[in-house]
Amino acid sequence: MKTTIDIPTELYRRVKAKSALLGKRVREVTIELYESWLTEGIAASSQRSPEEWVEEWIRLGEETLRKAPPVPRRQRSWRLIGDGWDRAEPC
Repeated sequence: MKTTIDIPTELYRRVKAKSALLGKRVREVTIELYESWLTEGIAASSQRSPEEWVEEWIRLGEETLRKAPPVPRRQRSWRLIGDGWDRAEPC
């Protein structure tokens, strides 16, 4: 079966160059990639790098903080006395 797909020029150039280095035609590489993708399944193609996992954890943490109820304010506040390094008193 023949089909036409629109590939970004720079991506195609890189694929073509690497294919040539490996002594393969772009068609062969494309077929290998399709077969690999089908045999590995969607779960394998969605594997994340450690960096992606960290980014996802940070995003989830920030989302959780946004949804968290507000922290109750303390009834008392404190003020520093003098230079503030040695004493504080309630106000």
